[in-house]
Amino acid sequence: MLYILFALCIGIMVPIQTAVNSRLRQYVLSPFVASFISFLVGTIFLSFITLATKHTLMIDASVFNNNPYWIWIGGLLGVVGLTTNILLFPKLGGVQTVVLPIMGQIIMSMVIDHFGLFFSPEKSFTVLRLIGIIILVIGVFCVIVLPDYINKRRFKDNPISHVPGKLIYQIAGIVAGMLMASQSAINGHLGGLLHSAIHAAFISFLVGTTILFILITFVFKQLKQFKLAIGKDKPLWIWCGGILGALFVFVMAYLVPIIGTGLVVVICLFGQILCSVMIDTFGFIGAKKVPVTRIQVIGLILLLSAVIFIRLF
Repeated sequence: MLYILFALCIGIMVPIQTAVNSRLRQYVLSPFVASFISFLVGTIFLSFITLATKHTLMIDASVFNNNPYWIWIGGLLGVVGLTTNILLFPKLGGVQTVVLPIMGQIIMSMVIDHFGLFFSPEKSFTVLRLIGIIILVIGVFCVIVLPDYINKRRFKDNPISHVPGKLIYQIAGIVAGMLMASQSAINGHLGGLLHSAIHAAFISFLVGTTILFILITFVFKQLKQFKLAIGKDKPLWIWCGGILGALFVFVMAYLVPIIGTGLVVVICLFGQILCSVMIDTFGFIGAKKVPVTRIQVIGLILLLSAVIFIRLF
C-alpha cells in the first residue's frame, strides 16, 4: 500500500512541476533558461542523494565500452519533454498539458513493449490493447476536441473569445509524452547497468543540464537571464521544479522492479490527471482558472479506464 501511495504522489508531482516551471519561465523570459534551472537544481539534488547511497558519482569504464550509445540520451529526451511542457502549459492549460503527453506515453510504451525496444521485455500488441486505444481516443476527444467545438459554437459571433491554432501544440504534447516514455525505458536499463536507480537519474539530469547550458550560453546567449530568477521579490518555490522532476525520475525507476510497470504507470497517470484537473479548476500556482466541464469529466474517466485497460492487459 505504501508503494502505491508513492506512485500516486509522484504522479501528482508532474503537473505541479510543469506549473512551477511555467511560472519560473515568466521570470526568466525563456523556456530554455527555466528548463536549465530545473535540471541544474535536480542534478545537484541527485548528486547528494547518489553520494549518500552509492558514495560515488563515477561510472565504470566497462559501462561505456560494452553498451550502446543510446543509454546516455535519456537526459536529452528529458530536456525536450520538459521544455515542451513549459511551452504548452500557458497555451493549453493544465489538463491538456497532462492528458496529451499521457496519450503519447501510452502509444510509445506499447511500441516499446511490442518490439522490445531498449532491451525491454516484449509484450505483444493484442485486441484488448486495441480496445484500450479506442477508449483512449474517445477520452481525448471528450477532454480536448468537444470543449473547443462547444466554445466555437457558443462564441461564433465573437472570434476573440476563441483561440485557434492549438493543433500544433497538441501534437507537440503527444510527441513529448512519447519521448518521456522512451526516457523511462532508457533510464530503467541504465539503472540496471549501474545497479542504482538514483545514479541513473543523476546521469540523466547531468546530461540534460549540460545540453541546456550549451544551448543558453552559446546558441541562444541567454545565460544572463539566469539572475532574473534571483531576488527578494521572487518566491522560493519557483526553484523546486527540479527537485520534483528528480524525485519523479528516481521513484519511477525504483518502484517498477517492486510492484511492476503496469501498476506504477496506472497509479502515476491517475495522479497526473487528478492534479491537472485541480490546478485548472482552482488556478493553483498562478495558473489561469479553467473550469472543468461535465464532458471533460467523462473524458477523464474514459482516459483512466483506457490507461488501466492498456497497462494491465
